[in-house]
Amino acid sequence: MTEPAYGGPTALRIMLGTHLRRLREEAGISRTDAGWAIRGSESKISRLELGRVGFKVRDVQDLLTLYKLEDEVERDRLLSLAKQANDPGWWQRYDDLTPNWFHSYLGLEMAADLIRTFELQFVPGLLQTPEYARAVIALGRLDEPLPRAEQDRLVTLRMRRQEVLTRQRPARLWVIIDEAVLRRPIGGKTILRNQLEFLIEQSRRHNVTLQIIPFGKGGYTATGGAFTLLRFNEAELNDIVYIEHLTSAVYLDKREDLDAYIVTMDALSIAAAQPRDTERLIRAALDEI
Repeated sequence: MTEPAYGGPTALRIMLGTHLRRLREEAGISRTDAGWAIRGSESKISRLELGRVGFKVRDVQDLLTLYKLEDEVERDRLLSLAKQANDPGWWQRYDDLTPNWFHSYLGLEMAADLIRTFELQFVPGLLQTPEYARAVIALGRLDEPLPRAEQDRLVTLRMRRQEVLTRQRPARLWVIIDEAVLRRPIGGKTILRNQLEFLIEQSRRHNVTLQIIPFGKGGYTATGGAFTLLRFNEAELNDIVYIEHLTSAVYLDKREDLDAYIVTMDALSIAAAQPRDTERLIRAALDEI
């Protein structure tokens, strides 16, 4: 299935929800009254406006009528968004293997124009080789190893995610990693060596920037650990900070939170070696394997 222009249903739901909230507020209608109009509740309207649930085209029609949207072109556009937002993204075929809190991230990642990520333990998923990805996946299930077939599907999912970098309008990826990532033999030395060679190759892509914070730098900010910043071309989509925990994830889009993480990411970029030094640092790590 061809993905919608905006990257999939997650982004479309957020965009449509933003439009509906604006129309409701302009019409001076409360969430409670809007919920009543679609046989729902205030909380349902809140979830719809945040893009956290799917849309029934009938509900959108009723809301647009309640909000007195008379522009037929705009009305048709929003109803088209509602229909597209219900189409499943390709990643949903893996829902049985991935936690619920990760599903939204996959859709947002596909819709992003710029992905900035900081990692201090692993090579980020968008730059992993299949073998390295399998080793990382295995680390997360030491108590009960996944069957080989399920491992294969998760590796396929991770490799498919990397298409965001090679599609017709590729996303820009800006990665900052701790030098420790280059030295930690995830999966063994051979897998690490192949992974580092792949990093060199990917760092040469026009839409990929890779920086390394060398050991000699000492301490640096971001004491809270890894995080990702997502930025979108569409004005209706705010920047989002994604922070993954062991059994959950946090999505931040409030301005004060975004500002704090943007400042932290910028500080990490300053602390890291320049992109022109990336290949030299990786080859130094390769020489020691």
